[in-house]
Amino acid sequence: MSDASRPATPADLDAIVSTLTSAFFHDPVWGPVFPDESRRAAQAAVLWRVYATSALRYPWTFVTPGAEAVAVWIPAGGVELTEEEERGRSGLMERVAGAGVARAVEAAEASFGAAHPDEPFFHLTILGTHADHRGRGLGMALLSDTLTRLDAVGAAAYLESTNPANDRRYESVGFTPLAKITMPGGQTVTSMWRPAR
Repeated sequence: MSDASRPATPADLDAIVSTLTSAFFHDPVWGPVFPDESRRAAQAAVLWRVYATSALRYPWTFVTPGAEAVAVWIPAGGVELTEEEERGRSGLMERVAGAGVARAVEAAEASFGAAHPDEPFFHLTILGTHADHRGRGLGMALLSDTLTRLDAVGAAAYLESTNPANDRRYESVGFTPLAKITMPGGQTVTSMWRPAR
């Protein structure tokens, strides 16, 4: 593997949360989940911490050397959150951001889950680059590096592209559009598939 990525550790958690909070602040799907922009960063950081913490149970979260970019993969047969963690997330989001935000998170996740393919896949649940480091190719280098790791174990890859601006980037590394997912807020998300190599 190149030096574009390294496995994340619990010591990276704060940096990962900071990067994801920045990366998804204006995301077409995740931004509107937190409608109060003055509180969005603080509220969203709580959500990203839940996902990042849970993902670290698997050795498939990767970061650039300074965690400027983050790729969170859930391996085939794994779960993003356990049922207990989902319940905890819902209660936590309601306390931090209110019932409306908690419901919006649950609805978004339900829409994603309903679209998952039946065959085994590694799920790129989150890929983000901190806004301070955009435009340097860090996210795509990280993605390419992690895909090399997936190819080494013969795994298919799946993702949901919440920002249409990223679709061509994913296609450039071998993903093809699979389906269109209409989100509860009306946004269209493209699911994408990359076969095992």
